[in-house]
Amino acid sequence: MITLYGSNISNYYNKVKLVLLEKNLPFTEQPQRARSKDETVLAATPLGKIPFVRIGEHTLCESQVIVDCLEAMHPEPPLVPADPLAAAKVREIAAFLELYVEWVARELYGEAFFGGKASDEVKASVRSRLQRNIPAFMRLAKFSPYVAGSEFTLADAAAYSALPTAAQATKAVFGEDLVAAAGIDWKGYLKLLGQRPSVQRVNADRKREIEAAAAAGA
Repeated sequence: MITLYGSNISNYYNKVKLVLLEKNLPFTEQPQRARSKDETVLAATPLGKIPFVRIGEHTLCESQVIVDCLEAMHPEPPLVPADPLAAAKVREIAAFLELYVEWVARELYGEAFFGGKASDEVKASVRSRLQRNIPAFMRLAKFSPYVAGSEFTLADAAAYSALPTAAQATKAVFGEDLVAAAGIDWKGYLKLLGQRPSVQRVNADRKREIEAAAAAGA
């Protein structure tokens, strides 16, 4: 049995959850906040990051490691091509998106979503990097119609929440959606993904958790 630990609000949690659902794997979910100091949690994820999984007696952290393990253990249905180089291209797209788009935009999340405030220096740096990195990502991405080509892959599991979150964060902080400004129709892409039962399930669970958190804080 697979247990997925984390929160339905987390981008990287939902990346793993989408892969589990796409592969029709049985799993249970265990709520877990990030940055836990509990020694049991730190034994599985040493920095207290989410998500992490327990597979039998073993634990794994880092979302890409987890989904690569799931792909290796359960290759059907495939979420990467059979050809090793083509499979590497899928992972290249996912890695580039997460490292150079999502992680850069993440510096804005405190102000965009949680009532914080980013410094002018951080904002200027993020804008400059994203205006360089998003067009660079477009040199790798295909959107034909999926991000790596004609089939849903691990790259789409990464792009599902990374692109809209970066778009919404830049719109909130800069007044401009830098993802759309670079020529990415991320709303149309999300509409395409929304036809998939896995994405519908993740969307519903995420919405439910956001509403519950809002109610608890009211």
